[in-house]
Amino acid sequence: MRKGIEHFFKLKELNTNIRTEVIAGLTTFLTMAYIIFVQPAVMSGSMFGMNTGMDFRAVTAATCIAAAIATAVMALYANYPIAVAPGMGENFFFVFSIIPAALAAGFSNAWQVALGVVFVAGVLFYVLYLFGIREMIFDAISPSMKNGIAAGIGLFIAFIGLQNAGLILKSPDTAVKMNPHFASPDLIVFFFGILFTAILHIRKVRGSILWGILGTAAFACLLRILLPLLPAAISGSRVVSESMLLTRFAIARKIISAPPSLAPTFFKMDIVHALSFAMWPFIIMHLFMDVFDTIGTLIGVGEQAGLMKGNKLPRARQAMFSDQTGTLVGAMLGTGTVTSYIESAAGVEEGGRTGLTSLTVALLFLLALFFSPLIAMVGSYAPITAPALILVGAMMMRNVSKIAWNDYSEAIPAFLTLIGIPLSYSIADGLALGFISYPVVKLFSGRRKDLTWLSYVLAAALIFYFVFLKSRLS
Repeated sequence: MRKGIEHFFKLKELNTNIRTEVIAGLTTFLTMAYIIFVQPAVMSGSMFGMNTGMDFRAVTAATCIAAAIATAVMALYANYPIAVAPGMGENFFFVFSIIPAALAAGFSNAWQVALGVVFVAGVLFYVLYLFGIREMIFDAISPSMKNGIAAGIGLFIAFIGLQNAGLILKSPDTAVKMNPHFASPDLIVFFFGILFTAILHIRKVRGSILWGILGTAAFACLLRILLPLLPAAISGSRVVSESMLLTRFAIARKIISAPPSLAPTFFKMDIVHALSFAMWPFIIMHLFMDVFDTIGTLIGVGEQAGLMKGNKLPRARQAMFSDQTGTLVGAMLGTGTVTSYIESAAGVEEGGRTGLTSLTVALLFLLALFFSPLIAMVGSYAPITAPALILVGAMMMRNVSKIAWNDYSEAIPAFLTLIGIPLSYSIADGLALGFISYPVVKLFSGRRKDLTWLSYVLAAALIFYFVFLKSRLS
């Protein structure tokens, strides 16, 4: 069996082994396990103190199963170490744009119509797949732009990590600012995690990111136990008053629990009303978000893993098929748009190079249905996983050196993409900024020969998207 696994996933050919791939899969899973709890909290509306009508536990089951199926397709069909799950951003769009639009259109079953929108977008995604349009877009992106995308995603991952940890906060004056309360346990846990993980990584300890996550989780448990035992005189100080933030972290009281039922959301999508004229702008927006999120993630992780060959990603067509499969399955089960996850870069940094990494993630998503208390303990407390995201972001920044900085017609669009992804808080919007500026800069600087017809089409389509769709629906 071992030889069969090695042969199927081409482990020796890609200079890896089963142990490395499994550790990489576990690392990727732990960095993205938050979606198991965040997705139902968003889709049900409980995160915002509202009720969309969707059952929390059913969405939890749908999220795990859709992620497992799509990631297994990525593993077995594309043989890439990329995990797939319902996407952040798309879920907020689902709750705050599609559902209100469905209600405004007079549909009382708003969340069912919204699921129908996701399904129809998934079908259109499949049409693009059949005509090879997504692969054409992927191959049309220049090497400098590809490396700008990878570096931009690295910054984005690190920025998310810093925000999740609580070190970077929102500010009405400067957009963001640093949290000055370094003595708060949330930040103590985070600082322990980033230093511990960095030291392990620098000393080339195998599985450093995974050990960093597990070590930080153990430290958080220890802190959670010890803080209430501090003397009363100390507990009144500012240091320990800040420790009340640690109530966000709860040690798991049990390990195994029964999986939730899918029944409340299973096959409840309303495709008929989703195809009404009022819902078509939301279908198109969903399609754009999914296409460019997927392309951006595949480029970023592909560059990080060294999978790009001659400015192309082999088997890109198969990789993209997993996303569309996940979106269709997810809509049928009762969750949002499924897309490739940038957190896959954490597993790549641990040495994951094949679909065995993804298959490990897929199995862990299924196991999570039975071990949700344990996964919740690690995945729902961001200071534990934030250090892994920041370290991965740092590693992805190496792609900056591959941008042709001496050619400004390449460097400027690549830089706009690089900086646009984290500042817009969207891979899709950051890519759009680069795809619009690239042909304009090339054309008016006399470098028209570097462009293809697809460059013009993409720029025109994206300008139309922002001017006539997104601006009106935002």
